[in-house]
Parts: sequence; structure tokens; C-alpha cells
Amino acid sequence: MNDHPSNAEQTQTANRQPSNQNEQAMNEPITQSAKSAHTASRGGKRLSIGWQIVGIVAELLITAAIICGLYVAWLFWWTGVQAEHEQAQTRETTTSTWTQPADDSGTVAIAKAQEGDPPIQPASANEGELVAEVYIPRFGNQWVRNIVQGTSLEQLNKHGMGHYEESQMPGQIGNFAFAGHRAGYGSPLSDINLLQKNDAVIIRTQDYWYVYRYTRHLVVLPTETEVVASNPDAPGSAPTKRMLTMTTCNPRYSTPTHRWIAYAEFAYWAKVSDGVPAELAGDGASGPVNFSSTPKQSAVSQLDSLEPVVQWALIVYAVLFIAAAIVWRWPARRAIREGRRQKPDASIYGTLARLQPGVLPIRIILMALLAVAGTAALFQWVYPWAASTIPVLQQMSNYVAV
Repeated sequence: MNDHPSNAEQTQTANRQPSNQNEQAMNEPITQSAKSAHTASRGGKRLSIGWQIVGIVAELLITAAIICGLYVAWLFWWTGVQAEHEQAQTRETTTSTWTQPADDSGTVAIAKAQEGDPPIQPASANEGELVAEVYIPRFGNQWVRNIVQGTSLEQLNKHGMGHYEESQMPGQIGNFAFAGHRAGYGSPLSDINLLQKNDAVIIRTQDYWYVYRYTRHLVVLPTETEVVASNPDAPGSAPTKRMLTMTTCNPRYSTPTHRWIAYAEFAYWAKVSDGVPAELAGDGASGPVNFSSTPKQSAVSQLDSLEPVVQWALIVYAVLFIAAAIVWRWPARRAIREGRRQKPDASIYGTLARLQPGVLPIRIILMALLAVAGTAALFQWVYPWAASTIPVLQQMSNYVAV
């Protein structure tokens, strides 16, 4: 048998070879296209080193903006929460022994206006002691603030408002003057500009109500201290009427270059044991006033400190971190090592996210827990330190460590 191929077979083989070469050539671009598609599916081309540096700088700027925004939230919100907590504690320990208003068939009775000179109460007080409570219906039907003795930043920051020690007491001839913040620390006098003539400003002491009527306001320099004198209309002269003065900063949201002064004059007094003044039982500027000897306290203001929030957020984070590491390990990092995902660009937040174990929803929860713990730590320790140490922040925030 002839083992050599025939001429016809050689011709067929020769004809097939170019076909195979063509097929091989055609297969190469198909493979490269697949690789390109695979690369595209993994995120495409990486950024240059320069653009990655720009991205990191942008992340740092965003972080700085977030920290500044949180500082504003701390100053205008959290300091108010702390002040509300402190005032609620003061009311619980002090006003629980005060005379309670009489009620009439389940509703608070209207106290009759008394004739004659009002009693003076309290006769004196030590710094930090509760002097009175103040109700201003124009500010809301649940608005009430404490007035303690002294106008130091410690008293104003913690207790709501402070009584000028050199001024008179409620009901006394002269000027019962007190101060409060207009922004931050509960902002007790934030709406002082909304007062209208004859609006009631009601002072409650242990046994008596003193009702004053708003008359006018002034804007003065901080050096013009005669506005809280016993006779502000004629400083140095003996007072002839009973007045009330409220002072606060102006303007509200910037460096307080001036002081806003609001004056009121005495209208009448009543006994707490008889009920409440009609101004607290009728329709105020915000509707009927719902008098309560223990005003409602917001849920968040019941927190004395954010330290437990930091601790619990970190505990939950640690437990979830360990569980996710055992169950899922680090799938994002594994995908990068195995080439299923392109090596990512340099990023602060991206790196932090990839350090978290588990699937994407778990990593999001872990990052959120870190954000909660970090924010609470800023509010609890970093911002108070900054506001009491850095001169420009101390001037802006009127903060003192107490």
C-alpha cells in the first residue's frame, strides 16, 4: 500500500493550512476583545498619580468641611441639649418643693391679680442658685427657662439665663435684670426681636407670679452698662417703678458687637397657690398655653453625656466586625488580589471601606457605626476642648469648660 499522499490530498492539505492560519488570526482579536471587555468590567483605566493626589486632597477638604459643619451643629444644637438637661435637673431638685398652682375641676385655676405692693421673693440668692422661672407666651406655649443667680459664662451656658447680681429681685422697685444667649446653649433669647408691645413676660418664684408687660428695646454697646441700672432712664437716680430688663447679644449669628436690650414694666402679681396668671391659661402668641410645673423634656436632652454613645457604638462595631470577618472575611480585597477587580485608586475613604470585612451591606453598617462613634467623640471631647482653647473659637462660641 502506498503511504505517500496523493496529489489530490496534498492539494486539499495545502488549501486547509491558510484557512487554519486565518482562523488563528481571527481568534486573536476575539481574545483581545474579551480581555478588554473584562478590564472594562473591572473599572477601566486607573487614574494617574497626579489625579489620585488631587482626589485625596479633595477628600481631606470634604472631611474638613464636615468637621466644621458638625462644629456648628455642636454649638447651636448640642450645647442647647446640655443646657436643657441641666435646667430640667435644676427644676426637679428645686421646684419640686415650690408651691403648686391650684386646679379647678381638673384644670388649672386662674390666679386672681392681687392689690398692693408685691412681696419680694427671693430676698437673696447665692451664685448658681435658682432665682425664678420665666414664661414668655410670645416665644411658644411651652416656652419656659430658668433664671439663676449670676451672669458668668458658666451660669449662662449651663442654666439658661442669669440674674445680674447688682440688680433688684422680682417685684422689687427698681430693675429686675437678667441675661441670656441669643445663639447656642439653648438660645433662650433667640426670638427677642419678635416681642411686641404689651406682650407678657411672667416671672414665677417659689410662691408668687410677677407679670410684666414688654414696652421697648434698645441696641447698645457692651460698655453701656447703665441699661441694667436700677433706674436705666436716669442712671444714678432713685428708682420709682418696677421694671424688668432682658439683655442678649446682637447680631445673632456673628461677632456680638452690641447688646439687645428689652424692657418691660410691672403689671400685677398673684399667688401661685391661687392658680396661674390668665396669660398662661388663655390664647398666647402660639395658641393656648399648656402650663406644667414640670415642662416636657426632649428625649435627647435626657442624655447627660455622649460617652455611652461612643462606647456602645464601638462595642457593636467590634462584635459585628469579628462576626463578619469569621463568616465572610474580606471579599472585596480578595477580589482585587485574584484579579477579578482592578486595583483601586488611592483613596482615604475607599481604603477605610475595604478594611471592613463582610459583604457590602455589612461594610456600610460598620462605616456608619464608626461615623456615629467619631461624631459623638467630637461632640463630647474635641469641640469643647477647641472652643475653650483656640482663641478665635472661644470668642465666637462664648464657651467655658464647666
